[in-house]
Amino acid sequence: MNIAGRIAQVEERIERACDRAGRRREDIRLMGVSKFQPREALEAAWDAGLRLFGESRVQEASVKFEGFRETRPGAELHLIGSLQRNKARAALRLFDVIQSADRDELIAELEKQAASRTSPLGVLLELNAGEETKSGYRDEDSLFRGAERLLAAGGLLPLGLMTMAPPAEPGSPAGESAVRGAFRALVHAQGELLKRFPEARWSYLSMGMSGDFEIAVEEGSTLLRIGTAIFGERRP
Repeated sequence: MNIAGRIAQVEERIERACDRAGRRREDIRLMGVSKFQPREALEAAWDAGLRLFGESRVQEASVKFEGFRETRPGAELHLIGSLQRNKARAALRLFDVIQSADRDELIAELEKQAASRTSPLGVLLELNAGEETKSGYRDEDSLFRGAERLLAAGGLLPLGLMTMAPPAEPGSPAGESAVRGAFRALVHAQGELLKRFPEARWSYLSMGMSGDFEIAVEEGSTLLRIGTAIFGERRP
């Protein structure tokens, strides 16, 4: 099946999940995670109607997206992978939103580099779902301190939160419970942020990937990060 067909299938699954959860499809954004995919795949996804793309590596994205958005008004690019401070300047030149703000030191570096931008940089705070090998703020207390730092920063625009659920074996009730738990933790954190820092929107809940995006829709995601289900297997 080609990329247009896969996007159509994903859309059907999102619609069904919305029906189950009593949600509106227009309240959820679909991102194509294009890491390790060739330029031709991006172009095919664009032709099929996709407008939001996610990349994990600054260097790969800089090569792949060179000239892409200049010829395709409306294309939007988010960084969803861990960002090293020494690559922050390059990231700000390339990405519209950084979804993986996972520590106070990175926020400080983003603020420093954002001084050269003409418009604020959108930022999501990443909450760790409990996996030691993954990045992100480890608990709500550290997340709230990150939120304070982000709100005090010039040139940065708080948009919401991101998380990655633990991998779940298909058909495993315990695995699904862990995934739902991770997503509900993000929703809870969003609610607390809205109480503590109502001056910011915190409207983005970036959660849900190819293996769990229907659960994410049911639990309140507003942005789905879909790679394999759209582009097929990665091409490292």
